Amino acid sequence: MNEFNLSFKSDVPREKDFDKSVLYDIAIIGAGPGGLTAAIYAGRSRLNTIVLEKVSLGGLITVSDWVENFPGFPDGISGEELGERFRKQAEKFVGKIILNEVMNIRKENNQFYLNTEKGEIKAKSVILSTGSEPVKLPVSEEEKFRGKGISYCATCDAAFFKDKTVCVIGGGDTALHEAIYLSKFARRVILLHRRGELRAAKMLQEELFANPKVELKLNSIPVNVFGGKKVEEIVIENVQTHQKEALQVDGIFGAIGEKPNSDLVKNLVELTEKGFIKTDVNKETSLKGLFAVGDVTDAPLKQVVTACADGAIAVTSVEQYIKNLER
Repeated sequence: MNEFNLSFKSDVPREKDFDKSVLYDIAIIGAGPGGLTAAIYAGRSRLNTIVLEKVSLGGLITVSDWVENFPGFPDGISGEELGERFRKQAEKFVGKIILNEVMNIRKENNQFYLNTEKGEIKAKSVILSTGSEPVKLPVSEEEKFRGKGISYCATCDAAFFKDKTVCVIGGGDTALHEAIYLSKFARRVILLHRRGELRAAKMLQEELFANPKVELKLNSIPVNVFGGKKVEEIVIENVQTHQKEALQVDGIFGAIGEKPNSDLVKNLVELTEKGFIKTDVNKETSLKGLFAVGDVTDAPLKQVVTACADGAIAVTSVEQYIKNLER
C-alpha cells in the first residue's frame, strides 16, 4: 500500500540541472495546479521562470479517481489525466521544471536565495505552491498500521480491499469521494463522522445515500485500532452517549482534513494557527516578493479551480512587484 503515490508517467523529460549564475524572475516551488498555472502565466508573460518540485508533477489531484467540477469537462475527467494536461501545458510555456527539493529560503537585498539539493537558486520573487497533506488519524496505533490497513488514498489502495470491509473517517467532500470509490471494490463501506450531519456537497451526499454498500456512523469518533500484522478491528465511540462499539474491518481510510506544507517558510511569513500561509488579495505573503497559492494558503475554499486562479493572480502581482523593483 502506498498512501502518497503522486507520480504519473511523463513523456517529456524534466530538466536535470540549471544555470546557477542566472537570476530568475520567478522561482515557483511546487508543481500542483496552482504552481503549474503560475508557470503557464509566467511563460506567457516572458518572465524567466524556474519550477521546482520535490515529488512529482500534478499534485494531489493526480490521485483523484474522477473530477466533475473542473470547468470545460462536462463529463468529468480523471485526476491523473487532468494533472497530465496541466503538466503538458506548463512545459510548453516555461523553460525549466526541475525535480529538486528546496531546503531553505532567505531574502537579502530584494533578492531570494533558495538552497536546494542541486545547488543555490537566485530569484527576484518566489511563488510557493507546496499544497497540503492529509491529517493523520488521531489514534495511537496510526503509525503502527499506516500502510498495513490504514491509508489516506483510496485511489492508491482500493484494489487491496476487494470484497472486504473498510471504514472511511470524515464527513467532507474528500471522505465521500473516498467512500464512493471504495464501494466499487469493497463489500461494505462504513463512513464514520464525528458530527450529526455530513459537510460534503449535497450532490455527493445524495450519491452516497443511494449507495447500498455504504453505511453511516454519525456522531462517532475512532478510539483504537487493533490487529496483528494488519488492521482487523476499529473501536469507535459515540460522542453523545459515550457508548463504544467494535467494528471488524480490513482497512481504514482517513479523510479528516489537510495539513499545510508550510514548514519551509514558517519563520519567514505570517501563518494561521493551523499553519496555513496568510496572503492578501494579490496572493502576497507578509514578506514582500514571496507569494503563495493553493492549498497551502488560508483561502476559504481549497479546490483545483481556486488554486489555478491563485496561480494566475500571483503571476500578475509578481509582474507589478518586479516593475517596482526596477524603478
